[in-house]
Amino acid sequence: MITLENLIRVGGVCHFGILTASATLPFVLNWRKSLGALPKIERQLVLAWASFIVLVIIGFGAVSLAHADELAKGSALARAICGFIAFFWSFRLVWQFFVYEVRDVIEANTRWLWVGYHGLTVVFLYFAVVYAMAALR
Repeated sequence: MITLENLIRVGGVCHFGILTASATLPFVLNWRKSLGALPKIERQLVLAWASFIVLVIIGFGAVSLAHADELAKGSALARAICGFIAFFWSFRLVWQFFVYEVRDVIEANTRWLWVGYHGLTVVFLYFAVVYAMAALR
């Protein structure tokens, strides 16, 4: 049965799924070469920011899986958490559509990269919609 609780559980699983896709990013974008040109502190900052984002996504997934029932019930705290998750992914979609220039990277690589990129867009949209529904109920 499709319930908000189950949609949040699916969101939790998908958070861990996108980490798998994210693990390929340093190789697809050849971070070793690109970041190697930066001064050491800038390279460290980029890696720290990437690590923090991974930790946030792990947190979103863990909370969604461990507490889907509570998030779906709509307490003030649950609504705040879901609202933040919805905002996070909505903001990520804005960057996806209006800031990131990916055409050259996607065209230079395989069809799988194109499928992956657009698949992630669908997942980000899923996050934004499901968690917004939970926040606004």
